[in-house]
Amino acid sequence: MSVNKAILVGRLGMDPELRKTAGGTAVVNLRVATNDRRKEGDEWVDHTEWHSVTVWGRMAENVAKFCNKGKQLYIEGRIQTREYKDRDGNERKATEVVADTVRFLGSRSEDAGTGGGHVVPASNGSTGADEAIPF
Repeated sequence: MSVNKAILVGRLGMDPELRKTAGGTAVVNLRVATNDRRKEGDEWVDHTEWHSVTVWGRMAENVAKFCNKGKQLYIEGRIQTREYKDRDGNERKATEVVADTVRFLGSRSEDAGTGGGHVVPASNGSTGADEAIPF
């Protein structure tokens, strides 16, 4: 048995940009920042890790419509590494989280400050923002 599951709670580093595949499927690529504190010597230092996240279908449309830079999200998905060639023909690898679930976190007043203010269910039928998330 094997398990490939990633859970992130972080903030968007930029506004999502919706695009469509040749077949018309919606897709959004996100940059999500997570933070933690680490002790280095006698001091605690904040550390930020950036994650690439891909969201597909109706969930991608909702993220693009209702999320802005700085929005806090809960994301569940699987880790995927893909290989591609860059513009110069060099082989590259990219590791990303392919989202199965995206939940909007934070208060409605927080959303009002970023132009949001909407609570939208994710495509999995969850109630959206402000719900308790079991870990």
